[in-house]
Amino acid sequence: MTETTIKKSFFSKFFTTLKQALKGDESFDYTSGSIKKAVILLAIPMVLEMMMESVFALVDLYFVGHLEHSSFAIQTVGLTESVLTVIYSLAIGMSMAATAVVARRIGEKDPIAAAKAGMQAIIVAFVINSLMSIFGIIYAKDILLFMGASAEAAEHGFRFTQIMIGSSLCIMLLFLINGIFRGAGNAAIAMKSLWIANICNIILCPILINGFGPIPAFGLVGAALATTIGRSIGVLYQVYHLFFGNGILKIKIPYFAPDFTQIKALVKIAAPGILQFVIASCSWIFLAQLVATTGGDHGSAGYQTALRIMMFFILPAWGLSNAAATLVGQNLGAKQIERAEKSVYTTARYNVIFMASIMIITLAFGQYIISFFTNDDQVKTIAIEALQIMSIGFIFYGIGMVLINTFNGAGDTWTPTGINFFGFWLFQIPLAFVLAKHFNMGPTGVFIAIPVAETAITLAGIFFYKRGKWKRVQV
Repeated sequence: MTETTIKKSFFSKFFTTLKQALKGDESFDYTSGSIKKAVILLAIPMVLEMMMESVFALVDLYFVGHLEHSSFAIQTVGLTESVLTVIYSLAIGMSMAATAVVARRIGEKDPIAAAKAGMQAIIVAFVINSLMSIFGIIYAKDILLFMGASAEAAEHGFRFTQIMIGSSLCIMLLFLINGIFRGAGNAAIAMKSLWIANICNIILCPILINGFGPIPAFGLVGAALATTIGRSIGVLYQVYHLFFGNGILKIKIPYFAPDFTQIKALVKIAAPGILQFVIASCSWIFLAQLVATTGGDHGSAGYQTALRIMMFFILPAWGLSNAAATLVGQNLGAKQIERAEKSVYTTARYNVIFMASIMIITLAFGQYIISFFTNDDQVKTIAIEALQIMSIGFIFYGIGMVLINTFNGAGDTWTPTGINFFGFWLFQIPLAFVLAKHFNMGPTGVFIAIPVAETAITLAGIFFYKRGKWKRVQV
C-alpha cells in the first residue's frame, strides 16, 4: 500500500467518523469495538456542546463590555455567573446522576428503564428550581451586595441578576436533558441544542442590548433576556427530540408519573454529586468576593473577564472528559471493567493534549484575547495577570476533569465530593485568604491559589482512581 493510499484511507475514516459524531449515530455499541472511535464519537459533539455553553457568558461579556459604565456591567455579569455556578452545580449534579443511570441501563440493554429514569430526574429538577427562581427574583440586589459589588454597581445590575436566576429552570433542563442524551450515547442532540440556543443568543444580544428599529435598547437587561430566550428555545428542541425523535430513548407521558423508588435512587447518586459541585462553586464565590473586596470594582471586573475566558477553554475540555462518564457507565453496565479503564486512559490522553495547547495559546496571546472583550485599561491589566497565572495549571485541570467524570459516570459520586471538600474548602480558600490578606498580595494571591489547589485535587484524584472503588459501585 502506497503512502498516498494510506493517507487517503486515514482521512476517509476520519471524516466518516466525524460525520457520524455530528449526526448522532446511536447504532454504535460503546461496549465493543474501537475505544478510540468510541471516544471520538462522544467527544466531538460533547466538546462542541461545552464550547457553546461557554459562549453564552462570552457573548454577554463582549456586548456589555462596550456599554457605558462597562466596569459595573462586567462586574454584574461576572458576579451573577459566580452565583449561577450554584445552579450549574445542581444542574450538573442531576445531569451526572441521569447520565450514570441512563448509561448503566443502556449498557444492560434496557432502554425503557433508561427513559423512565431520565423522566424522574426532570421531575426532581422542576421541584428544586421553583424555589431557586423565587429566591433569586426577590433577593437579587442583596446577592450582588453580598458578593462584594458596590451599592452603585448593585443598583445598576440587579435586574440582570433577577432575570438570570429567575430563569434557572432553563439552565437546569438544558444540562439535565443533555445528560440524558449523553447517557444514551447520543451526544449529537446535546450539542445541537446548545448550538441552537447560542445562535439565538448571539442574534438577540445586540438587538436587545442596543435596540433595533421598533425594539428599544434594554442595555444590560437585554443581555439577560437574550440568554434566557436562547436557552428556552434550546430546551424546546430537546423536548421535541425526547418525544418525537428516532433515538434509542422513547418517552411516553406515563413515564412522568412520580416513581419514588427511582427518584430515591437518583437522589442517592445526585446528592453527593450536587454537593461536590456546590463545594467547588462556593469556593469560586468566595474567591470572587475576596477579589472584589481587595481589588475593588476594576479588580473584580478584571478577574471576571479572565475567568469567563478561562471557562471558554475549560468547558470544551470538560465536554471531552464527559466521554469518560458515558463509556465508564455503559461498560460497567456490560461488565466490561478492563474496557472501562482503557476508555479513561484514552480520554485523559486526548484531554492533556488539548489543555497543553490551550495553555500555550493563553500564555502567548492572553493580552490580545483580553483586549477584545474590554476597553478599560485597568480591567485589562488585572485580567491579563489573572489569565496567565490561572492557565499554568491547565494540564492538571484536564486530567482532573477526566477522573471526576470517571467516578461520577460509575456512580461513585462520594469520592470526588470528598476530594473537592478538602481541595477547595480546606486548601484553596485558606490559601487564597492568607496570600491575599496576610501577605497583602490582593487579587494576585487569589490567582495563585487557583492552579495550586487544582493541581493538588488532581493528584488526589489519581490516588483514589488507582484504589479502584469506582469499579465496584452498584447503580
